[in-house]
Amino acid sequence: MARTESIMIPLGTEAPVFSLQDTGGNTVRLGDFDDAPALVVAFICNHCPYVKHIASELAAFGRECEDRGAAMVAINANDPMVSPDDSPEHMVEEKRKQGYPFPYLFDAGQDVARAYGAVCTPDFFLFDAERRLVYHGRFDGSTPGRTDPVTGDELRQAVDDVLKGKAPPDEQIPSMGCSIKWRSEAG
Repeated sequence: MARTESIMIPLGTEAPVFSLQDTGGNTVRLGDFDDAPALVVAFICNHCPYVKHIASELAAFGRECEDRGAAMVAINANDPMVSPDDSPEHMVEEKRKQGYPFPYLFDAGQDVARAYGAVCTPDFFLFDAERRLVYHGRFDGSTPGRTDPVTGDELRQAVDDVLKGKAPPDEQIPSMGCSIKWRSEAG
């Protein structure tokens, strides 16, 4: 399993606008979350061992965000021609199987992933109420093959800080996971 580390973009970056279809065929836009004091944008997919490793805790984290008034959305940008398990049809099943409470969107053109600077799955971006980036880092220190428990403590702490009006720590550890499966430029 090849590991790719997220590319750290500057804190304070404005959330790029998106308008994508969810697993139910509904269009979900960045503006749909305007009332939330915090927004987590997670780039995930179905097949990645790093995402599978955290999936159940990610679902629990999503429910906690919802309960606390924060919003969360997950985006799959993988090309299903390269990774068939990441097709929109399989996303429907994955959302049901994992119990994801948040919208799970498909970035067919991969423009949203490029706008965010996402390069791996999972890749987490946390924006404050003004939709400025305040955290871009990993879920926690657990990875497949290690014995560390999956807690989501680093992202949870960042969301907690934002909801309390505090700034998350300046030192943030990049996410690590599978590279996004980009479409071939020739195809």
